[in-house]
This record gives sequence, structure tokens and C-alpha cells, in this order.
Amino acid sequence: MSLIAIRKRSLVIETIFHEGGPVAERPLKLAAACAVIRNPYAGRYEEDLLPFMAELRTLGTTLAQELVDTLGKENVEVYSKAAIVGVNGEMEHGAVWHEAGGWAMRSVLGEPKAMVPAAKAVASAGYRLMVPLHYIHASYVRSHYNSMEVGIQDAPRPDEILFALVMGTGGRVHSRLGGLTKEKVSVNDGQR
Repeated sequence: MSLIAIRKRSLVIETIFHEGGPVAERPLKLAAACAVIRNPYAGRYEEDLLPFMAELRTLGTTLAQELVDTLGKENVEVYSKAAIVGVNGEMEHGAVWHEAGGWAMRSVLGEPKAMVPAAKAVASAGYRLMVPLHYIHASYVRSHYNSMEVGIQDAPRPDEILFALVMGTGGRVHSRLGGLTKEKVSVNDGQR
């Protein structure tokens, strides 16, 4: 029997034209693909979460592919992942997404080297979570530090988990704070 039972999914796309300055030549697009599933461990302690984590790779791949199909693989420059666990679960039930969601995005995007940032919480339905974003090839590209809000009004219910993947087409609109730029990434270690 599958450990993953999806109640609903969502896809949210934001298009940012400007942040008060001139209109960008190329608008920034941020997209979040979410899935709300039954938490198979709600209300009880489970010692071995590895089978759940392994099975979630399929869900991660589905959400990652949806984002790539939406934005275009060649356009994706930032990414992240998130989990909101319903109140009958525990933080570790969301932490399984670190490997499953991160692995899926790396696989679909062609193995970028930067770590995949994340956010997670245990909360009630309707909770909104700010998810950090950064450049997919190097974590220290300052222009690409950003965030996107994820959440669904009726999720997660107490016995559910909301898993999200986020991707975007670039750095902040009007970024002008210096630091490492994507054009100057040279070490290829996922950092600089």
C-alpha cells in the first residue's frame, strides 16, 4: 500500500514586473507547486521514516516537472522546497522532504550544485510559510536571494502534510547590492 495519498494539488505563479523602479526587460516569474497528502504517521511515533522519504521522490519529481514545464528548464535560476505539517504530525515528517524534494529538483534540472534551501513548520490549516530562494548553481549569488510565500487555505488539516517546491526565472527585480553575480560563478562547488 502506498504511503502517499494526495488530497489536492496547487500551482501558483507570480509575475513581477517591477518593485517600484522601471519595468524589467524580462519579468521575474516565481512558481510554487504544492501537494497536500495524508500524513501516514499522524498521531503516532514512527522510528523508520526512510520508506516514506524514498516514496516521496516520485511526488517530488511530479512537482519539479510541473514547475519546469511551467517555467521552461532553461529559464530556471532559483529554487527551494518547503513542508507544512498538520498539528497531529511532527517536524521530522516535514524533514523527509529535504532529500525527496531536493533530489527531485536536482534530477529534473540536470544536477545543479547549490544546496536547495528549505523552510518547514508544524501548523494549522491556512498557515503561510515564507520559503527562501537562491541561485541553483552557487549559494552565494546575492542578487538571487529572494523568497516566495506558500500555503493553501484549507491545508494542512491535522492529519496532513503540505509539500511544496518553488522555482523562479531569476534574481530579484532591481537587485543592485553587489556581491557575487551569476556571471562570475567559477568554483563550481555549489557555493561560489
